Formats: sequence, C-alpha cells, structure tokens
Amino acid sequence: MDTEIKRAINAADMDAQYDEKAKRLLGNKIILAHILAKTVEEFRGMDPEDVAPYIEGEPFISAAPVEPGQTNALKGKTGQRIVGLNTENSEINEGLVRFDIVFYVRVKDGVSQIIVNLEAQKNIPSGYHIRNRAVFYVSRLISSQKERDFVKTNYDDIKPVYSIWICMNMEENSMDYVHLTNDSVLGFGQWEGGLDLLNIVLIGIASELPEHNGEYELHRLLSALLSIELSTDEKLGIMEREYNIPINDKMREDVNAMCNLSQGIREKGRAEGRAEGRAEGRTENEKKVIINMYTNHFTLEQIALATGRGIEDIKAVIEKKEPELA
Repeated sequence: MDTEIKRAINAADMDAQYDEKAKRLLGNKIILAHILAKTVEEFRGMDPEDVAPYIEGEPFISAAPVEPGQTNALKGKTGQRIVGLNTENSEINEGLVRFDIVFYVRVKDGVSQIIVNLEAQKNIPSGYHIRNRAVFYVSRLISSQKERDFVKTNYDDIKPVYSIWICMNMEENSMDYVHLTNDSVLGFGQWEGGLDLLNIVLIGIASELPEHNGEYELHRLLSALLSIELSTDEKLGIMEREYNIPINDKMREDVNAMCNLSQGIREKGRAEGRAEGRAEGRTENEKKVIINMYTNHFTLEQIALATGRGIEDIKAVIEKKEPELA
C-alpha cells in the first residue's frame, strides 16, 4: 500500500479513536449532570451530584435504528455510564443520521421526562450551518417519539427535547439558547401547547483553557476534558479538585487513552506542518530561481527545461501572478 495512503488511514483511525474516547468520557453521568445543570432550565443552579440520579438507565450503543416513529423499541439496562445511542436510519428518502449521545432524564416532579441529545464537534463545520443541523436533530427526536412515547394523536404526550452542541476551537467561549417563541401578530388568540418542546443549546469552547469561575465553569470543564494539550494528571486533577468528580478506574483509563491519542494527533500535526514548510520553502526558492534566470536573459524554454515547469507557470511567476507551484 502507498505510504501516503497508509499515513492517511492511520491519521483517520487515530481521530476516530479519539472521538470515540471523547464520547465515552462525556457519556459519564456525572459529566452529563454538570452539563444539564448549566443548560436545562429544570436543573439550572442545582448541584450536579443531585442532578445525576435523574438521568435514566443506560441507552443503546449502535443497537436500534432511528426509524421515524419506532426509535428505541428495545429497553436499555440500568447503568452508571450513559454511552449514547449512536443510532442510525438509512431509509431511502431520509439519508443517514447518527446521534453522539442520547438519553432520557426524569424531571423533578418524578413523572415527566425530557430527551437530551449531546453532540461534540472539533470545529464549526464548513460545509453547512450547524444551527440547521441542530434543528434537524431536534425535529427527528420529536418525530421519532410517535408510537414509542406517544401514540395516535396524543400529541400532548410529546416529551421536550434538548440538543446540546459542544464546538471546540472557537474564537471565544460562548453559549446560545435557541427555542420556540410565540409572537402575537394580530388579536389575542389563545393557542395552547408547549413552547418548551424544541430546545437547542450551542456551546462554543475557545482554544485556551478559561479560568475557573462561575461564568465559565462549564466551559473550563469541557475544555479540560477535550483538550489535546493537557496531560492525564492535569485533566484528572481539574475534574477531581475543582469539580469534585470522583475518578474511577474506567474514567482514568478513558482519559489516559485520550491523552495518548492526543500525543499522536499533535505529532501528526507537527509533521504535517514541517512538510508544508519544506514544500513552501522549495516553492519560494523555485520562484527565485525562475526570476534570477529570467533577469540573466535565459529564454522561457530554457527556464522551463531547467525547472521542469510549464511555460505558463514560468510566465505567471515572471509577471508576479504567484501561481501554486506544488
């Protein structure tokens, strides 16, 4: 197999493993409880340790299809770590959908439930607007409740849905809440129904670890968990000392695996940077050679023969059009 292809496959596999470890770490109940305490109105301001018991059971891992109206026909086992549905649907007209983490939360009245979807992104996607994708996810999680959480026309049984998006490498730490509102345009119609059914929370995480204070408390935790710069001991130290998160063997194993993968990702990035630098250096030197030969009255054909470049490339360099000399 070609060396470059092997390198690309290894890099993709490393990134995939890192993503999987990140989801496993975020899927711990106590981590989810910290997120809920800062994003869901029902739990806002509560101690995360008090929120954790409201998170129900252990959802599926790649075990149930997201078919409209029939999602999660199976029942998950009770456990301490939420690992996420990672469910998918490949219906002909619907495309393929995967959720990072999806779980049920019992609200404080002990009867009602909400459904929470948590998604982690390394960067803001460039191929589409992330808020549009989030709207699609909450819509799917609403529609998939039919015949599972509500039947026939019992629309009052629809459970509220939260889709929480964590986006790394943002310019600044931020949080936005997108939800339904009712604007009266004419008259005073009495329209009943829940405006709390669709909820999107967008959490932007800056590259630098923020200070530990009330405003950025959640951002610091998420930044530490997902950082590729911090060591295992640094991550665990922040979790344990600053957030009173008990560290078990499994969590330590996941954090350590993430840090080992982070080291590989950093080395890959440095190697790519060195390669790009060398290529850029060669390109700049080549342009200088072309200009120097031209000022010494070499013909375009002679310069092309000496450099292995086409006549048009040579002309562009001479005319300062700066072509890509890859």
